[in-house]
Amino acid sequence: MSVLTRDEAQTRAQILDVERYTIALDLTTGEETFDSRTVIRFTARAAGDTFVEVKPATLRSISLDGQPLDPALLDGNRYPLTALAAGPHELNIDAAMRYSRTGEGMHRFTDPTDGETYVYTQLFMEDVQRVFAAFDQPDLKSVFSIDVTAPEGWTVLGNGVAEHTGEGRWTIAATPLVSTYLVAVAAGPWHSVTTEHAGLPFGIHCRRSLAPYLDADADEILDITRALYDRYHAKFDEPYPFDSYDQAFVPEFNAGAMENPGLVTFRDEFVYRSAVTDTERQTRAMVIAHEMAHMWFGDLVTLTWWDDIWLNESFAEYMGYQTLTEVTLPRALHSDSAGESPFPDTWVDFGVARKGWGYDADQRPSTHPVAPDPDAVPDTASALLNFDGISYAKGASALRQLVAWLGEKDFLAGINTHFARHKFANATLADFIDNLASATDRDVHAWAEQWLRTTGVDTLTAEIAAPEPAEPAPNGNGNGQSWALAVTRDGSRPHRITVGTYDHALGAQGGPGHLAPRDRFELDVPGDGTPTVRPGRRPALVVLNDGDLTYAKVRLDTASWDTVLTSLSGIPDALTRAVVWNTARDMVRDAQLPPATYLAAARTHLPHETDLALVQGVLSFAAGQVVDRYTIPEDLPAARATLTDLCRDLIRRTEDGSRPGLRLIAVRHFIDAATQPDTLRTWLDEGTVHGGPELDPELRWRILTRLAVLGATDEAAIAAALAADPSATGREGAARCRAALPTAEAKAAAWDALFTDDTLSNYLFTATAQGFWQPGQEELTDDYVARFYPDAIALAARRGPAIAEAAGRYAFPAYAVDPVSLGTGTRALEDPDLIPALRRKLVDQLDDLRRALAVRSAVALAD
Repeated sequence: MSVLTRDEAQTRAQILDVERYTIALDLTTGEETFDSRTVIRFTARAAGDTFVEVKPATLRSISLDGQPLDPALLDGNRYPLTALAAGPHELNIDAAMRYSRTGEGMHRFTDPTDGETYVYTQLFMEDVQRVFAAFDQPDLKSVFSIDVTAPEGWTVLGNGVAEHTGEGRWTIAATPLVSTYLVAVAAGPWHSVTTEHAGLPFGIHCRRSLAPYLDADADEILDITRALYDRYHAKFDEPYPFDSYDQAFVPEFNAGAMENPGLVTFRDEFVYRSAVTDTERQTRAMVIAHEMAHMWFGDLVTLTWWDDIWLNESFAEYMGYQTLTEVTLPRALHSDSAGESPFPDTWVDFGVARKGWGYDADQRPSTHPVAPDPDAVPDTASALLNFDGISYAKGASALRQLVAWLGEKDFLAGINTHFARHKFANATLADFIDNLASATDRDVHAWAEQWLRTTGVDTLTAEIAAPEPAEPAPNGNGNGQSWALAVTRDGSRPHRITVGTYDHALGAQGGPGHLAPRDRFELDVPGDGTPTVRPGRRPALVVLNDGDLTYAKVRLDTASWDTVLTSLSGIPDALTRAVVWNTARDMVRDAQLPPATYLAAARTHLPHETDLALVQGVLSFAAGQVVDRYTIPEDLPAARATLTDLCRDLIRRTEDGSRPGLRLIAVRHFIDAATQPDTLRTWLDEGTVHGGPELDPELRWRILTRLAVLGATDEAAIAAALAADPSATGREGAARCRAALPTAEAKAAAWDALFTDDTLSNYLFTATAQGFWQPGQEELTDDYVARFYPDAIALAARRGPAIAEAAGRYAFPAYAVDPVSLGTGTRALEDPDLIPALRRKLVDQLDDLRRALAVRSAVALAD
């Protein structure tokens, strides 16, 4: 199959205007294929040659202007249109297309709970060709009219209002001008909850087996959706550009969600079968906000080529987090949230859960600018690699810094100019910067060069001079003392930051060493080189980037770091604590802070932490990286004991039932960290954690997975659990457990399922891979480390980018932290059969492995 190059897309865009697609899909032709008939009306501006893309199981017929063409001329995914005359044309294509089991194209899923089948499209980048023929590039926007024939009893959803015309036939309202990758169809016996808002039909949809769980949260989801819709209309001059707003929670979805106009698709894990924390509900709300922002950023105004993907993702990420903090709801999600934002701390979650993703990506060899040079994205295969922490988290962070520098009023004015000039069309980075510049006298073009065209993470380091005698400040404060702050920058970008200063608050209530804010002031970095002098004695803690408004690593002065180790949980603001925890995280990764010190800080301060996002973020890093990857083998027993003791302490502190979210986090991590099976067996046998919560499906499968790792369960128990929960997530849980069993037979069977038989769906592949590699099972898995590379390379070539990405992310031998594994992987990068999607994942994983080895080496040298 040929990937589309930027040069080819530019040439075709100069030749063609595409007016309309008329598409007929028949979903009643069997379990393996569906019928796709496409009529494309287009105009050639001049005579010449071009091509149309399609990836059929069978190309039955193709004709141009009524004249039949030879189907045998299809070359891979391209059908040549040669000697095309100038003027209007009509292209007709009739094909049988394959259903997907990997979340690409038209994905087909049969629910094991009730046997019902669902299909949905995911056409991102170049997968529209798996569903219908198209001139598949984002700047050839067109109108799409789609008819669908579906089995009786199914409901069909699409980009516009869908009308059932009888006998399983559905007509979806024609779209305005949209890009090919944004077309969407979802069909099946959906359970739907519908309403109307602002004169438009709104709906949420899921599999029938999830109906009770969607119904339980329907008011929350719809209230948030309506509130976000209204808030975006307050920000944006352009009204919502489509005729309806449906949100479908679909099975085995590869991403978090997809911004199809009028029909956003979400992974249906967001329909919660089991207990979740308020932070997880906030995450769902943020994804709703992110995808709705795309209706303007991406759908109304679309990138011209994939080098500007940040114009979609960075904006949706920034707008999603920011707008969610601004919405108010008519009824409370929490006891005190009616009439105010139910999620006021979204930027804390961004700081601890998303920003590290950007920092990590930006320090790897695969880093790239937020807005890469067009030559760096020469084709769709290379473009697909840029959907990463840079295009999302770093780009959103850059925009947050831009708003801090530009001011929100001018920022929104520039955005609205951008919409007005390019609605239902395409735009580039240059267009966007010009539109922002029209709303301000600041040099936005220089800002873009410094922030969007560069790579890497700046590091800001605080240096504080000892107190010196000083004249009292005019207000009488100062006490004859002053202190001086100098900030050094390792990097190249300008930053506008807030500096926060804190003193010990004697006798105050709170966690260890409660701190009281003294003052906050803004600072430009780099400045003029003159230290900033402040009145008063030296603060106990000075925090650079307080409020987290810029994108940079922070290093505290020595005295401030000493304060952090004793008083981190005593910092009154959660966002400030997030900045400090990220500092500690970065220092561990940079081998500047021993892993044991990070664990000790978590053990001291998490029991007093009030923000669930921080607890979850710190525990995840402590368990998944600090203990499992960065700790040298001789220190592992102590590290695991610290983690277990911390979780046990959190469980004890929540026995009164006052903080169910914190207790749930603690229970989950206690299960995952357990080194002995007795407590877990008791919980599983009794169906509850002593003092709560009762075991729901998620906790049951989590316990059973850990028991499998410990060798404290067997196939009979796994089969019994699957019989009790025969759902899709039950099947995934069973696959994870079976792969985790510490026997040679279990590992061999799992490896065969992953890399040989090619029948696993994307979700079952991921679950099996997650179970296979387990710390402590190295004797069983060491021989598979070298096998991973040739087997994964061959698998990726057979099954394509989605499975390649899953193999690189989940099936990689991450716990084999040794130079031999690094050398084997590095040599594998030379394999000519390595497809780009897998190469990128391996480059990133191997760099993380190299970093883990460096951390361990620093610990060993210190010892």
